Amino acid sequence: MNTIDKKAITTIRTLSIDAVEQANSGHPGLPLGTAPLAYTLWDKVMQHNPKNPNWVNRDRFILSAGHGSALLYSLLHLTGYDLPLEEVKAFRQLDSKTPGHPEYGHTPGVEATTGPLGHGFAMGVGMAIAETALAAKFNQPDFPIIDHYTYALVSDGDLMEGVSAEAASLAGTMQLGKLIYLYDDNNITIEGTTDIAFTENVQARFEAYGWQVLRVNDSEDLVALINCIELAKQETAKPSLIIVKTHIGFASPKQDSPAAHGEPLGKDAIITTKQALGVADLTPFYIPSEVQEYFAERLKVHAEQEQTWQELFDKYAKQYPTQAQELQEQLQGKLPANLATSLSQLFIDKTSSATRDASGEILQLLAKNIPALIGGSADLGPSNKTLLKGLGDFSAQDRTGRNLHFGVREHATGTILNGIALHGGFIPYGATFLVFVDFMRPALRLAALMGIHSIFVLTHDSIAVGEDGPTHQPIEHAMSLRIIPNLDVLRPADALETAAAWHLAVSNKRPVSLLLTRQKLPVLAAYQTQIASGVAKGAYKLGEELNPDITILASGSEVHLALAGAELLKTTGIKAQVVSMPCWEYFEQQTAAYKSTVIPNHIPTMAIEAGVTLGWSKYTKNHEHILGIDTFGASGPGDKVYAKFGFTAQAVAELAKKILKK
Repeated sequence: MNTIDKKAITTIRTLSIDAVEQANSGHPGLPLGTAPLAYTLWDKVMQHNPKNPNWVNRDRFILSAGHGSALLYSLLHLTGYDLPLEEVKAFRQLDSKTPGHPEYGHTPGVEATTGPLGHGFAMGVGMAIAETALAAKFNQPDFPIIDHYTYALVSDGDLMEGVSAEAASLAGTMQLGKLIYLYDDNNITIEGTTDIAFTENVQARFEAYGWQVLRVNDSEDLVALINCIELAKQETAKPSLIIVKTHIGFASPKQDSPAAHGEPLGKDAIITTKQALGVADLTPFYIPSEVQEYFAERLKVHAEQEQTWQELFDKYAKQYPTQAQELQEQLQGKLPANLATSLSQLFIDKTSSATRDASGEILQLLAKNIPALIGGSADLGPSNKTLLKGLGDFSAQDRTGRNLHFGVREHATGTILNGIALHGGFIPYGATFLVFVDFMRPALRLAALMGIHSIFVLTHDSIAVGEDGPTHQPIEHAMSLRIIPNLDVLRPADALETAAAWHLAVSNKRPVSLLLTRQKLPVLAAYQTQIASGVAKGAYKLGEELNPDITILASGSEVHLALAGAELLKTTGIKAQVVSMPCWEYFEQQTAAYKSTVIPNHIPTMAIEAGVTLGWSKYTKNHEHILGIDTFGASGPGDKVYAKFGFTAQAVAELAKKILKK
């Protein structure tokens, strides 16, 4: 290791531990142990331009072990990203650009929000899929326009999490050769040494997944590390895991102990550590001038990398103008102007359709009109109706296929979708049964936190699933998704609402979940005009009942129940205004004036949904005004299960009468 490399690595280490110390909070052990790995990647290996963090052909780096965020912030500052030293000094402080775990969209240069272990690992798989698919579609001989790698720094904890196992297995199957992970093998967890819970042969496990596994026995050996990365690049048919023997808390009094993991070293230990590293100036946040000068010079190299690529792209655009324009439009997420009109024509002649079936038809149209649309199911494609006909399967043999087969891996499905969305160039969707969304819930939460364009298709949305019984009948799931901030949850009532919901899902560039039925539902053709504008508002009136006595809110399949109940009430002289409420989130964004016209305060409101009653009193003002289900379901034909738990037109009418009598 030459002098400037050593000083640069030492500076990364000292900035990181100073940030943790000043915050009196954080994780100094990982930055001390892995600074050589991160420095080698960022300075010697990766193509990136700190002055343009969004350069499309940059290599991606994910700090999957997000608790070591001080390492990433030190790197970002030193290498020239827009992260001033004052922000590093404000580590973990309110409103700083250096939060406790890296947050996508908050700090320039952060590629993904990490912290929940295993997620960075799995999102990297999604990024590698996106790179590979874009390259297959747009690259031409002598024009490798899309040609970059996905790197991650992963920890023992990442490899223990089940989601990383799911994603690693799929990455090996797909032969994602441009996926290269560095494994911080330090033998320490929070509770002690790894042998108390993690004794497996990691190398054998990953080789069994279909990965190339390489080893570096000394984390301070940059030459060995670079050689391994080069070997990883040469292996085009396998992702690579480079196991690097590191020392948590390197050079500190807490080296190789759990105490180095998640608490400040302490002022005395900071001094001891800096002295052990050969630092002459013990001033907090000290950066040697030669290190500053070195990284300033390296900015020119990184700028030249992008400039060289830009020159290549300009030549590509002249020789292949159609492809160049399509690539730019796909990266921008451009949609055809007539999409809403095309969707509205799909179900003109339909009288009934399960919303999952309608969704399947919609997907075929969307895929033809949106080249960026890509996705699949967690081995439920025929049931979820998510297979794109005639568009091939993405695989090791065909990188142009647009159907993704995730296997029975719901958690990895969600995280890989997030990785594809983060990479850019695609609108990804992934599907499973609504009841199994619990397996991927952490991925939905991260998608919402990052505000990215991941679409989650969740079918078999209620007890009307029927014969499969309570294990497959979602009860609490719709409501549990609604409580995730920044996640749009749409439960459409028919094929027309489903078309409108899909249009919003691809247009809004936000995370969205679509909750769809297994059973057939009538098409609300009489309300087509209202549906076209109403779904985007979250709730709208079906028809216009003059001077109604009661408002009946419903979502999804229960909208038809509400309409039937309203007809029964009409025979008794009671006028009910039915409101379809496919999306709470959209409704809450409307003006107070609009909301009061849909749910007026001067008459009572009741709500119907084949799920938990919790939450609906927000609109009914009275929990007793809700027709729902707060128990598990039962096995039997769907219509009979539906009726068993009180979802009948008669029950709707009786509840309305009861409310009006009070």
